[in-house]
Amino acid sequence: MQLYCDSLTEYKRLATREVRIGDLLLGNFNPIRVQTMTTTDTMDTIATVEQSIRCIEAGAEMVRITAPSKKEAENLLNIKNELHKRGYKTPLIADIHFTPNAAEIAARIIEKVRVNPGNYVDKKKFEQIDYTDAEYAEEIDRIRERFTPLVKICKEYGTAMRIGTNHGSLSDRIMSRYGDTPMGMVESAMEFLRIARHESYHNIILSMKASNPQVMVQAYRLLVNVMMDEFGECYPLHLGVTEAGDGEDGRIKSAIGIGTLLEDGLGDTIRVSLTEDPEFEIPVCRDLVKRYTNRQSELEKKQSGIPEIIKVPYSPFEYTRRSTGTVSNIGGKQVPVVVADFMKATTIRHEDLQAIGYTYNTETDKFTIADAAADYLYTGKKILDFALPGTLKVICDHATWLNASDKEKYYPLFQSTEYLKSTDHSGLLNFVAVDVNEPASGELLQEIRNDDSVVLCLYSSNAHAMPSVRRYIIELVNQGITCPVILAVESHDTTIDEQLIHFSTDSGALLLDGMGDGVWLMNEPEKLQNQKVSGRTYLETKNNHQFINNTSFSILQATRTRISKTEYISCPSCGRTLFDLQETTAKIRSMTHHLKGIKIAIMGCIVNGPGEMADADFGYVGSGVGKITLYKGKEIVKRNVDSTIAVEELINLLKENDAWVEKA
Repeated sequence: MQLYCDSLTEYKRLATREVRIGDLLLGNFNPIRVQTMTTTDTMDTIATVEQSIRCIEAGAEMVRITAPSKKEAENLLNIKNELHKRGYKTPLIADIHFTPNAAEIAARIIEKVRVNPGNYVDKKKFEQIDYTDAEYAEEIDRIRERFTPLVKICKEYGTAMRIGTNHGSLSDRIMSRYGDTPMGMVESAMEFLRIARHESYHNIILSMKASNPQVMVQAYRLLVNVMMDEFGECYPLHLGVTEAGDGEDGRIKSAIGIGTLLEDGLGDTIRVSLTEDPEFEIPVCRDLVKRYTNRQSELEKKQSGIPEIIKVPYSPFEYTRRSTGTVSNIGGKQVPVVVADFMKATTIRHEDLQAIGYTYNTETDKFTIADAAADYLYTGKKILDFALPGTLKVICDHATWLNASDKEKYYPLFQSTEYLKSTDHSGLLNFVAVDVNEPASGELLQEIRNDDSVVLCLYSSNAHAMPSVRRYIIELVNQGITCPVILAVESHDTTIDEQLIHFSTDSGALLLDGMGDGVWLMNEPEKLQNQKVSGRTYLETKNNHQFINNTSFSILQATRTRISKTEYISCPSCGRTLFDLQETTAKIRSMTHHLKGIKIAIMGCIVNGPGEMADADFGYVGSGVGKITLYKGKEIVKRNVDSTIAVEELINLLKENDAWVEKA
């Protein structure tokens, strides 16, 4: 094993134990399963059944239902019977948090229970406690006493279990000893897993969910590493980014976290947590899984092997950005840049730049620059016939650059052989495009080592593109070559979901590991189709340049490498939700979307807050029917605010804490 997977260059699924969930087999190289969670009241049997059927018909292979108390757990029997009566045998999962007695009831009824080790036994008080080893052992004995009955029931009834750690709801015990870290998340699950193994119960799936893809990816990798070290085997992994949000941002954040792990063969089942109707999650899941369904056999047919990595010069369990030189505004300690691709545009006008963050005012003859404004414009063979806004610079083909009059605004793009042959280089900044799938040229590496004006634009024609780019960057590090790198990703997919997944995975996975000083996304807009589920359009785009620009900045935001807008941590809703989550999220977003860098959590109930809000600055949490509790960080500021005025009270809270600015 190479750190956390079989290979960082050769695609192969991670070997895991096989788990049975009803008639469904998971792990042990079985297909990657997709699932979702209902948003209806669990006590409303028919509504839950009908929503479950919509999810199943959309492709869900498992359906999770919340069971916050004994009565909901008992009603799972009615839901299961009604589904069976209608001809649906899809396995059901009970979602349990604070109520072990509900878990014990559910485990006798349905095929799987999910428990959160952070709050299954513990009541979170956000207390820092210095445990001695003996006191810590006593805490583990307390957990064993409370958790073992559920293990025995699951073993007796053949019920599967997911031990699902969430970053934001680690127990005070774990927080006190390990802190708010990936290792804390891993140890939280391992405590429960060791108890289950002691009872010879192995029908277990594990998850390490976080709203921050960086934390989530590190925790899953570390979990595999720890399991292999301690047990010599791995249990199946359920992948997900919790509270991802809605729309394109929710899909991007999910694809970065889930896709990064799938690229290295990790993951046996996935759930994309969107603040939307649950059936809308399934197409995203299926598009993610589809990328890996036949990847191993396809790569073998194409013989597109990537040279093995002998020395890994970074830790995949913690974030460190690759050290590079600074070339103009690229590399060093500067935020990653965004390149807007206008190569296929027949003409480029002032007005066209609005899509990439530059709005031209004809009266003042000036541009207004947005926070999410592209840094570079690639024009291909075109020279612009108007003055550019001050911060925007142009990349063009080398032959075109030779004829450009303003060599401080225009910079050349060379192909690798072209760069080696030409003597006409910019004295300031030279972009060199490299297909990393081609054998590395020793001459090229030597030249760029000695040229502090070069920025590499890396892309791959390999079907296993991301690892091939990663392999090239690792070679740069091992050879001590410090030129900045722009990640160039081109998608030929035909739907928005597929393109978002492609862009997010191939660039986001590298950014999470500190590789990449910019992104350059390209697509074929004429192929792009709007998407529908159950006859309803749920993703569409009208301006492709705006779509690509927004996607670029959203990827940087989700990887926490460049913050350009407000971040929303919103749970996907479930039967515990105490208000209309989708409507409220849309309202809060419309009023606060201009607050760059502020993180706002919107949680349907106390289970998903305050703990699940993780690192949010402010929180809006359902605390009762028609009642909202507002948080600053993890501190309650206002309790039981009437939901009719709660959004306005949230705005007041932002103002009171100097986090509010008026819209321009």
